[in-house]
Amino acid sequence: MVLRPAPSRRRARARVRRALTASLAVGGLLLTVSLTTGAAPPRPGTATGAPAPVTRVGGAPGTATPLTGFATQSSAKVSDTPAAVSTPGYPTSGWHPVGPRSTVLSGLLKAGTYPDPFYSTNLKKIPAADFAVPWWYRSDFTVADPSRRTYLDVSGVVSAADVYVNGTQVATKDRIAGAYTRHELDVTDLVKAGTNTVAFRVQPNDPRKNLTMGWIDWLQPPPDENMGIVRDVLVRRSGPVALRDAHVTTRLDTDSLASAELTVKAQVRNDSDATVTATVSGTAGPAAISRTVSLAPHQTKTVIFTPDDVPGLRLDRPKVWWPAGMGDQPLYDLDLTATVSGTPSDTAHHSFGIRDVKAPLNADGARQYRINGRPLLIKAGGWSPDVFLRWDARSVEDRLKYTLDLGLNTVRLEGHIEPDEFFDLTDRYGILTLPGWECCDKWEGQVNGDETGDQWTAADYPVAKDSMAAEAARLRDHPSVISFLIGSDFAPDATIEKNYLDALDAADWPNPVIPAASAKSSPKLGKSGMKMTGPYDWVPPDYWYAKREGGATGFNSETSAGPDIPTLDTLRRMMSPSELETLWRDPSAKQYHRSPSDTFGDLKLFDNALIGRYGPPTGLTDYVRKARLARYEAVRAQFEAYARNFSDASRPATGVVHWMLNSGWTSLHWQLFDRYLDQGGAYYGARKANEPLHIQYSYDSGSVVVVNSRHTAATGLTARVSLYTPDGTRKFDKSATGLRVPGDGGKTTALTVPAHVSGVSGTYLAKLQLTDDAGKEIGRNVYWLSTKQDVLDWDNTDWYYTPTTSYADLTGLDDMAEAPVSATATTTGGPDSTATTTVTLRNTASRGAPALLVDAHLVNGSDTPVLPVRWSDNQVSLWPGESVTLTATYRTADLGGSAPSVRISGWNTATRTIPAATKSR
Repeated sequence: MVLRPAPSRRRARARVRRALTASLAVGGLLLTVSLTTGAAPPRPGTATGAPAPVTRVGGAPGTATPLTGFATQSSAKVSDTPAAVSTPGYPTSGWHPVGPRSTVLSGLLKAGTYPDPFYSTNLKKIPAADFAVPWWYRSDFTVADPSRRTYLDVSGVVSAADVYVNGTQVATKDRIAGAYTRHELDVTDLVKAGTNTVAFRVQPNDPRKNLTMGWIDWLQPPPDENMGIVRDVLVRRSGPVALRDAHVTTRLDTDSLASAELTVKAQVRNDSDATVTATVSGTAGPAAISRTVSLAPHQTKTVIFTPDDVPGLRLDRPKVWWPAGMGDQPLYDLDLTATVSGTPSDTAHHSFGIRDVKAPLNADGARQYRINGRPLLIKAGGWSPDVFLRWDARSVEDRLKYTLDLGLNTVRLEGHIEPDEFFDLTDRYGILTLPGWECCDKWEGQVNGDETGDQWTAADYPVAKDSMAAEAARLRDHPSVISFLIGSDFAPDATIEKNYLDALDAADWPNPVIPAASAKSSPKLGKSGMKMTGPYDWVPPDYWYAKREGGATGFNSETSAGPDIPTLDTLRRMMSPSELETLWRDPSAKQYHRSPSDTFGDLKLFDNALIGRYGPPTGLTDYVRKARLARYEAVRAQFEAYARNFSDASRPATGVVHWMLNSGWTSLHWQLFDRYLDQGGAYYGARKANEPLHIQYSYDSGSVVVVNSRHTAATGLTARVSLYTPDGTRKFDKSATGLRVPGDGGKTTALTVPAHVSGVSGTYLAKLQLTDDAGKEIGRNVYWLSTKQDVLDWDNTDWYYTPTTSYADLTGLDDMAEAPVSATATTTGGPDSTATTTVTLRNTASRGAPALLVDAHLVNGSDTPVLPVRWSDNQVSLWPGESVTLTATYRTADLGGSAPSVRISGWNTATRTIPAATKSR
């Protein structure tokens, strides 16, 4: 076979989607005709009446009030005119109530119209034809004083919408098109005192035909394709002068970090028919600013404040924003008010951070990010929102906290660029973000050859440019945003690139712009400095150490060893008993919870490797048990290889994005934690690899390396490696003392394990220990290895994996005797609604096999995992006589009123559950 270029990663998916699109187009047309003949009775659980939500809009200048929600209904069931539907008092009996950000399907799910879409094949049973026609979104708002100016701020429409206010059309679907465009509609002349109505006739979405968002091959797509309104619709009020586009650009002295310069810009717009004089004043960080400007009727001017005219904008010893682990995350505020004749007319406010981002190409042509002058290895995961685009601030925050717990510093958002609150959170937590447009649909249809996605028409170019302008203006002041990728699998052509760059320049975009996530070039920006060489399916741990394909060199924008089998708890929540039986018995079976792609539709590559390396599973529990070890070693090796090679003089690794961080659905692949936030082998393998000071084994050379991602050097360290047979007999032991490891990703090779060790054959264990100058253990890492190596067939590498012709022999792990592990647990509650459970584990044997990868799971009275939870450590290995104390922190409310318990399990440890007795603080 010939190496296929990386952009072909989803060709199989494209063929499936093209066939499906053609089929649905015919079915949708027929059903549209039949639906217009009469309204079908509501399904069980469907709301029978949904009065339009009423939003009370304040009258103060600068007020921006989000609509509180909508009543929705299929246009096939509404025979009245748009003027009637958008008139106050229109009856909405039989409509569906939804929140302010809601796709059509998420609203129906909330109403109980369909059974749990995360279980089995329930999602497939929802009729897609119901969403082949437009749907109405209707909402009321009240205004006390109609003399002030009123605007509708509209964004997040999927795919397009006609807009009506109080019986009058104010915008067409040709204008309100694209998920990322933003529109301000002046509706002052239509608004009256009392109740007003806005109605959107939202068009069906097809991401292959519209510049919106799709799901590619990540998961089974929702049958409505996310049609709806997924960002807030705001009602803005102001006086005669409006403030828009207020922002701050920063310039930091990266040599000393001792000074920074701020520049403030804002557009001042006179929306009245008279000449006015307006004063723009306020603060930018510690600096007070003010300027008076004269505006002719309907004139807009840009006011600019620089350090040359406002010395206070030149800061000494600024509070510099850093990514997590590199420093603090301080933010400054911009507050502006425009006044006319001494009366406030409009206001603007947002936060910003002071930091500097550079991402030049290194000598090998790889993108190397530098934050505030310091280079860092980008350790990232691919972000997925909820499959129905339901915004849940607490759930998102939980996922971002997991990101930090995993030791990652970045998330990549390929399309699905989240609402403002997401970036407020990443600013606060110091998580870097890499937003950009997505592949394999309309966004790259003009440049992607035979990939899925229609070619662009003349109407698409302004939508794309407006999308770029809106996102640039929205994201530019967030310090956590460090780039925008204007291409994914493909780079834009000259025309599209110019439109994007013009929009970014007009917005004063401060960060590097990357032409593609793959090794593509665009006419002006040149090379991307990134690679998209896979893999996306199973490869052995030693794959990552080769400096070729997806191995640890350069910046790999999306890659992983593919499948991830969740915990038994999650599997039983997402799959039927018969599906679970097939899961462990039949590697070739199609798995609905993997991917709609033919390429990733089964678990054959993963299962064959699992059987070949660990031995055939004897049942579901044994399958999950073996999969946990397989995922742990695969994910650990991926991050360890990139971390080890970061400081190399030749062809260093500069970034890696694990594909993916999470899934928006119940999934069997591409996730470090599952939809319910449960944590398995992948989670703890990544967490182990990304420790700030970390000892690790090199699969390619046998070297034991210490990597230090902290800023300061680590000194006085001792590294020790011991090799054991599965019965616990030690066959090799060696230490290296007095180690010094430089900071900022530096490394030191402590020692090298010989290729052949007497008495070691087949499966064996390697225990790595790192101690400080006082002899205290500060790091441990345990590997299960084989004297028989995995053999990769590099010559037959395909775009999504490299074949393995011979597997390592890890079957000796099954010979390990059961290790007796005692466990005690206590719980402390607190007034802050959080609780901490402390667990002490001890291998009570005096000799023999270690307890391998012992897992502690916090559970409630129904033996259901309490999630989310953060463990100080987990999935630990204990030799005879060793003990460890772990702590779990979680929300008390997530216990559901029951007492906590801890379920202990492991590779060779009996599963049991112990109570976690509560004690007062």
